Amino acid sequence: MLRYLTAGESHGELLMGIIEGVPAGLLIRVTDIDNDLGRRQAGYGRGGRMKIEKDTVRILTGVRWGRTLGSPIGLMIRNKDWDNWRAKMSPDPSFLNTAEPVTRPRPGHADLAGALKYGIADIRNILERSSARETAMRVAVGAVAKRLMDEFGIGITSHVIAIGGVYAKGDRMSLKEVRKRAEASQLRCADQQAEKRMMHRIDEAARAGDSLGGIYEIIVSGVPVGLGSHAHWDRKLDARLAAAIMSIQAMKGVEVGSGFGVANKPGSQVHDEIFWGPKGGFFRRTNHAGGIEGGMSNGEDITLRAAMKPIPTLMKPLRSVDMVTRKPFKAAVERSDVCAVPAAAVVGEAVTAFEIAAALIEKFGGDSIDEMKRNHEQYRKYLKDRMGVEEAPV
Repeated sequence: MLRYLTAGESHGELLMGIIEGVPAGLLIRVTDIDNDLGRRQAGYGRGGRMKIEKDTVRILTGVRWGRTLGSPIGLMIRNKDWDNWRAKMSPDPSFLNTAEPVTRPRPGHADLAGALKYGIADIRNILERSSARETAMRVAVGAVAKRLMDEFGIGITSHVIAIGGVYAKGDRMSLKEVRKRAEASQLRCADQQAEKRMMHRIDEAARAGDSLGGIYEIIVSGVPVGLGSHAHWDRKLDARLAAAIMSIQAMKGVEVGSGFGVANKPGSQVHDEIFWGPKGGFFRRTNHAGGIEGGMSNGEDITLRAAMKPIPTLMKPLRSVDMVTRKPFKAAVERSDVCAVPAAAVVGEAVTAFEIAAALIEKFGGDSIDEMKRNHEQYRKYLKDRMGVEEAPV
């Protein structure tokens, strides 16, 4: 079973991650992880934190000479802003009360609920861990998962389709073109004209002290038939993917395939008809299901969309109530972004990649990557024989 843990606070010394269950022999390069960390930090509308941090990872355990050992992989990302927070965030009790407690909860954050739940008076104990800074490590973990996917010819990309009510055009283009345009865009948007309007909307929000949310799409290609299961609720692939995306800070909605769009259409316009060809076997000409039927991958591209709320920390703060004095005030301001939808898309890629990698390991097993590949190849041969086709499916 593939699983991971992250640890660390926003202004703490570092972020840590442990990944368990990666098979032995998988090639892992620091540069692959650092590249994704850089993608997470990019994007028009990001805040001052991105000017301070330049995230890089250190692989501490589980890898020797570039290859995984089959033992837990330990990752570390240092917070460069730690020097300014040594006393305020020190684990040493001798620094107690060297920082003023935060008692003013910000609307839209975990501040108030967390303080009440854990019975604490200093909200900093909540906001440090609930911060989206934690997603840097999840991107690092996802980069490892992507390497596993690469071994089986599975690709993943993301692109922004809406920010602040400005939508990209739905013109059809190849996945390769979407990926190329998204990677070249400051907003990960494949529609250049829409990107300009989105940037203008971000500038308007910045001047008003406001923030913007949006929608991004994740596409996973080359997924074999049969990942996930219909048999148990917690093994359904779409449920696991939805949970993973909803675990990202500020996410408020997930769609699989046509998502909410199917609710107002008749079944004849929603369900994907099945065809058969002697070379490729079963296929569909549409993909409203988003590549998943009955909790299992069906061989088509997996398509997911996520809705991100506007960043709740505003330069023009909203009203709240002090937890100690009970007096009203304008919410405290922590350093933040105007728009982080492009960064969220990269995080969405990471958590999606992890769930796909986990499903691959469950399906094809093996203690080493070579054993997994042998099992995968046998499965391809089985599908070829079962469907009576000339070419084995992916």
